[in-house]
Amino acid sequence: MPLLPSAYRAPFYLFNGHLQTIVPSLFRQVTGITYTRERLSTPDNDFLDLDWSRVGADALLILSHGLEGDTMRPYMQGMVKAFNERSIDALAWNYRSCSGEPNKLLRSYHLGASDDLGIVIQHALATNAYKKVYLTGFSAGGNITLKYLGEAPDQVPAEVQRAAVFSVPIDLKSSAKRISKVYTRRFLKSLGKKLEQKKALYPDDLDLKAYNVLWSFPEFDNRYTAPLHGFKDADDYYARSSSKQFIASIKVPTLLVNALNDPFLTPDCYPVQEAENSSTFYLETPATGGHVGFASTAGNGLFYSEERALQFLLDEV
Repeated sequence: MPLLPSAYRAPFYLFNGHLQTIVPSLFRQVTGITYTRERLSTPDNDFLDLDWSRVGADALLILSHGLEGDTMRPYMQGMVKAFNERSIDALAWNYRSCSGEPNKLLRSYHLGASDDLGIVIQHALATNAYKKVYLTGFSAGGNITLKYLGEAPDQVPAEVQRAAVFSVPIDLKSSAKRISKVYTRRFLKSLGKKLEQKKALYPDDLDLKAYNVLWSFPEFDNRYTAPLHGFKDADDYYARSSSKQFIASIKVPTLLVNALNDPFLTPDCYPVQEAENSSTFYLETPATGGHVGFASTAGNGLFYSEERALQFLLDEV
């Protein structure tokens, strides 16, 4: 029964889930990371921008970021640095439209885009440089990672050894309704700017009238995400893209860490029964941590997400 106890407690001055979410995002600074960017062409004539941080290793960590994030986010760079310092190469990939310029196609990215993660993994393995690959993902990237591992488990390359994901909305429908208006407005503003850029490329295919009156993710996903990515509606998108349904099929040892005070998650995002019934899927639910927070309480500067990823992926004690 891989239900893991958790000793993590957030710093005392971050006394609720919102502070534990917001403060690390705004104020954490990670130094010493210099990426080498590679543009990867996709089979559908689009592109993905990959950011490498190599130390000459034969093992690789592949990182997937959160909604409207990118490879420069502190939680991404912190994880890259932690693994580079353990002599592990890192590949942080930007989703379509998340690297600073619009992608070529009308479609963009969404929380079920595990096909793109598969493309990245196959590309990394094609270099013939890596004997071991580890996966990590945050929030949306965690959902993509879990979906990738569970939807076709027999097709996951043997080099993929383990995975650790954090703050994952494994039930997208309930999570989309849970997110407060404060967070939603921030995300919708960022997504709206990208839609404006896309409309310049596809003026006849996007209707942005009354965009500013949208106030929820179900509305946004019903109007934009679903039709642009081949889903019938928002409910169809959530049903087909939520990773919860795939957890039971995961064969690669995988750790999910979801804080109990995460302001983005609902009770449906804590898969206790799935963990109890699995020999490969591990669930840890710290009382604190917020959403992609897990601020450091240790003198080594590592955030708890980095400590747990190192421990689980590399068997560090």
